[in-house]
Amino acid sequence: MSLRWTIADTLVLAGRQLRRIPRQPDLLIGYTVQPIMFVLLFRYVFGGAISTPGYDNYAQFLMPGIIVQSIAFGGFVTALAVADDMSKGLIDRFRSLPMSRIAVLAGRSIADIALNALQLAVLIGVGLAVGFSFGTDVGRVVLGLVLLLALGYAFSWVFALIGLSAGSAETSNAIGFTVIFPLTFASGAFVPPATMPDGLREFAEANPFTTFVDAVRHLFIGGEAAPANSDVWMAFVWVVVITVIAAFLAVRKYRSVSAG
Repeated sequence: MSLRWTIADTLVLAGRQLRRIPRQPDLLIGYTVQPIMFVLLFRYVFGGAISTPGYDNYAQFLMPGIIVQSIAFGGFVTALAVADDMSKGLIDRFRSLPMSRIAVLAGRSIADIALNALQLAVLIGVGLAVGFSFGTDVGRVVLGLVLLLALGYAFSWVFALIGLSAGSAETSNAIGFTVIFPLTFASGAFVPPATMPDGLREFAEANPFTTFVDAVRHLFIGGEAAPANSDVWMAFVWVVVITVIAAFLAVRKYRSVSAG
């Protein structure tokens, strides 16, 4: 099948995914209400007890971490939708049509970019309301937004793989939280790794989520407190690696499921 038809199929399925949102507004809770809840809880419940030297307030330290976590978990909708389509036999129907097989997954991951953009707008708006402010130029802020959207795209493929492997929406939800949730907390997203005990501190420093958060802090805040420029390039390297590996495994899994 030609590249032109693959792209066309991908866009059709991306549109299908986006058109489902008005009919299922509950899907937007994960992109709006939940991130706002995390921001308010950490900012006002834990913020007074967490020391972040070099930052004007805890909101400056917190918001990059909250944004990275929320964007990474945005792919949950893809995991749930893929698992639901499999349980209802929709994947078998797609398989019977003369269409690109990769388009089923690619369409969902592209639709997630639009939803992640919405989530970014909500989070930044809430962040500004609780004391966060940008400290760099427009070019760096835009690069930070590009990094975050690329990160969300990468994890859409990760969650697509989880959805294909789980077999049900409930199981995919449990697997996603069990595997990825601890990684976001055992990082430099919410507290400085230097405050953690030995062993956990070394893990947090090597955790790619720490790299993502440090890169966003550098691009959004800058200054002496923000990490060095090398974190930005390493974050993009991690995004590419995660996308390539997860997409390859997800497409292979989809083909094996379809063949079965």
